[in-house]
Amino acid sequence: MPDSAPNRLRGWLTPPIPLTPGTVDAPRDRRSVHIELWIALAVTFGLAGVVSALDLANALLAATPLNKQQVPINAPHSVLSVLDLLFQLANVAQLLAWGTLGLYLLWRAGIRPALVGLDRDRLRSDLLGGVGLAALIGAAGLPFYLGARALGFNASVAPSTLTDTWWRIPELVLAAVANAWAEETVVVGYLISRLRQLGWRENRSLLASAVLRGSYHLYQGFGQFVGNLVMGLVFGRVWQRTNRLWALITAHAILDIASFLGYALLARHLSWL
Repeated sequence: MPDSAPNRLRGWLTPPIPLTPGTVDAPRDRRSVHIELWIALAVTFGLAGVVSALDLANALLAATPLNKQQVPINAPHSVLSVLDLLFQLANVAQLLAWGTLGLYLLWRAGIRPALVGLDRDRLRSDLLGGVGLAALIGAAGLPFYLGARALGFNASVAPSTLTDTWWRIPELVLAAVANAWAEETVVVGYLISRLRQLGWRENRSLLASAVLRGSYHLYQGFGQFVGNLVMGLVFGRVWQRTNRLWALITAHAILDIASFLGYALLARHLSWL
């Protein structure tokens, strides 16, 4: 008898059996993992979360209401086009380095890329899964953002305020891919894998990953914190269930490309954005 929809939903909500290596038991090794986690998060998304919270506090103290403030994501750093391009590429390089750091630390811990779903064996299904996941998140994300902004819980997010230069479109695509690589590799693959080795239960590590994802979006407002926390719960559980990180990276890249390019090309014609 085929499973009913409620049974399938319960199956996805039930914590899965981890595929990555077991727990670290020796006190010295556990201390080493804790130190590594604090350092890795301090130089990547953990510190970004703290700065984002400070940005939100600063915005709330301003005279202008939060939903009347604009927050750019990809903003110019120089009036000189070539120099601005170098700034943007440096930011892309930093994000790529963050993701690669997470992957390297996993490798040092005996967790090969294939164990977190970064192999080439199922690229077609990863692509299809990523497209489906992006459609799911995207369909719910835009109405949620507009609702949170209308209620005053969110700033007006401008995914790109770059000038219309010859390099704007390819750079925004690169930025989207770099964002996807860094966030999914560090916040999902690396963090949940290492928390597993410390003996954290799957639901607890999933929540930690989702809260971290929401924290570094706080500068955009409370709505984006909640929206990204929910996205983190969905993405993290999909990874725990499928162990395919490429699917998450694909979905995230599609969402960011659509957001960055869509805003850059359509913002002048759609005032509600």
